[in-house]
Amino acid sequence: MRKLLFILLILCLSPAFYSINKENSEMLQKLNADSDIERLYYEMNLNKTINYSAFEQAMKGYYQIKKKKKEILTLIDFSKPSTEERLFVLDIKAQKLLHSSLVSHGKNSGGLYATSFSNRNGSFQSSLGFYLTENTYTGKNGYSLILEGLEKGINDKAKERAIVVHGAPYSNPSVIASSGRLGRSLGCPALPENVSREIINTIKGGSLLFIYAKDKKYLSQSPIFRNRKPVA
Repeated sequence: MRKLLFILLILCLSPAFYSINKENSEMLQKLNADSDIERLYYEMNLNKTINYSAFEQAMKGYYQIKKKKKEILTLIDFSKPSTEERLFVLDIKAQKLLHSSLVSHGKNSGGLYATSFSNRNGSFQSSLGFYLTENTYTGKNGYSLILEGLEKGINDKAKERAIVVHGAPYSNPSVIASSGRLGRSLGCPALPENVSREIINTIKGGSLLFIYAKDKKYLSQSPIFRNRKPVA
């Protein structure tokens, strides 16, 4: 018996055993995190409203980004056409869907669907990834919300490009009836005029906004998903 315990002790102290157990521990942590996200998805009754892949990516970033001041997450799902509601405001603490709305994409990102994305000034394309909401102002597009792009090379030129949340007549549902799709912006996530102020007031002041698309290039370049480290 003592001999068996001695052998087990030697194995536990060996680098190979430690490495295997470290890998198993990391895998278990990932599985636990993923199952927590899936559990939250169903507890919030989102399965008939929100694409799980979009929600999963949004929540993985939400848990890593420490800069947020509010437990509110806005998810924009550009895998959906502009004729469908694809902006969702989630209260993570209360586990509630607060708002769902139509939202426009940049005019050079695509027609019915947004398929091309850019961080370049003058591209008139939408940018994917995570943003932090800041303060509001009233400008040429009316009541608007400043966004700070949190991902270098992907959306960090949002302020330079004047990418903000605002209301616009081309984002009103009536446009769909006449053109078969929503109107398009110069890169901003533009909302229907009748809901823009309420949504902006809900998410302003330090909440996260995530713009999702089925885009492998984003996942490979995103500092949040590439490094999988907490973001200050």
